Amino acid sequence: MLQGAEADRVFSALADQTRRSIMSRAMAGEEGVAELASHYAMSFAAVQKHIAVLERAGLVSKRRVGRRLVVSTRLEQVRAAQRLLDQFEELWRGRVDRMTQILEQSEEDDR
Repeated sequence: MLQGAEADRVFSALADQTRRSIMSRAMAGEEGVAELASHYAMSFAAVQKHIAVLERAGLVSKRRVGRRLVVSTRLEQVRAAQRLLDQFEELWRGRVDRMTQILEQSEEDDR
């Protein structure tokens, strides 16, 4: 389960539109850093920096395949983030259910 600074790194990394796009591309299939960079209107170095942020968050990894540096998604970290979001969703669904019960009880009391 993600906690503390690790959760902060993951969600901070995903807060950026370009990094979310890189994640989507990496999840669709492995691409080299150069191929990823070709999709964005920014320098190769800027794309590398975005990938480095995702790497520090544990969301992607890079490995050398011949002359290419290939970016892969680390699904276990993505799943950990999903589990944390699921916990928040469960918490809020419970709160909404309790509020609904209170409102329904109030309506019954008014009759």
